[in-house]
Amino acid sequence: MFYNTPLINPENILKAGKANFERIVLTVFQYQYNNNPIYRQYCEALHTDIQAVNSLPQIPFLPVSFFKTHKVVTGPADTDTSLVFESSGTTGTVNSRHFIADAAIYEKSLLQGFEQYYGPAQQYAILALLPSYLQRKNASLVYMARTLMEKSAHPENGFYIDEWQQLHETVKRCEQAKQKVLLLGVTFALLDFAAAYPMHLEHTIIMETGGMKGRREELTRSEVHAFLKKQFGVVQVHSEYGMTELLSQAYSKADGIFSCTNTMRVLVHDINDPLEVKETGSGALNIIDLANLYSCSFVATEDIGNVFADGAFEVLGRLDNSALRGCSLMAV
Repeated sequence: MFYNTPLINPENILKAGKANFERIVLTVFQYQYNNNPIYRQYCEALHTDIQAVNSLPQIPFLPVSFFKTHKVVTGPADTDTSLVFESSGTTGTVNSRHFIADAAIYEKSLLQGFEQYYGPAQQYAILALLPSYLQRKNASLVYMARTLMEKSAHPENGFYIDEWQQLHETVKRCEQAKQKVLLLGVTFALLDFAAAYPMHLEHTIIMETGGMKGRREELTRSEVHAFLKKQFGVVQVHSEYGMTELLSQAYSKADGIFSCTNTMRVLVHDINDPLEVKETGSGALNIIDLANLYSCSFVATEDIGNVFADGAFEVLGRLDNSALRGCSLMAV
């Protein structure tokens, strides 16, 4: 599309692995510095010597808040970004907007990453319980579920808002047929559905995507998972980590410990110094997302967590407003 070096070819990006990941990342950094005006301005504000950047922690990570205030695009000014993912928000807040220049990269990355941990999507009937997301436009989670459904092509695939009885009947039919099911749901909706329709599941993966959005009393992840395991008779509850500003996902098969797909890596930065970046440890999470080739692949999130030596990570919470105000670089 816009790439001007063989290593930047999206096909090579999607083939990233442990052996060549850092090399590809450093090339993408140089590419985005040269072709993304917002990211370049941010790097220059930090007085980054781009020639001296030769390891992942040295790369500047763009604060996720920039997606609320700027059009973050890598490529020519006239790039077609008619596809836009937009975050949810409350009255008076500014939503993040992620402008997508090449949906094919996202779709290939999603399907490749899903298959990495769960096998081909064609094995599953995919049921998406996504109230609030379905009721607004441009939700990346809805696009994700639709992409998986299109690849699956199972006749039982479907979206649900509050049609709990219909969803219950669909899950029962699949269970009786010993059909693998992925029940993907926003957390508050899964809790409500589980309370209303408890059942014992043997062929269904329960995958929560986070999100209470003030709809329920806030619970810890362990409390959410304990309740869902009890109501559905499953050994583990799975989780998906993604956000409007990212095109790659991470998945947890147990206990909220996430593993990255091949196009993603997580680092941490000190909550009081966003330039103090480490590959492991505790702090605010920095995400490298190679699927963000035409936006920004280096995103400093507002999530707090731990990154382990094997690259897995967990999310413990969010930076509060005082921590964000104390980080002066957020306003660069």
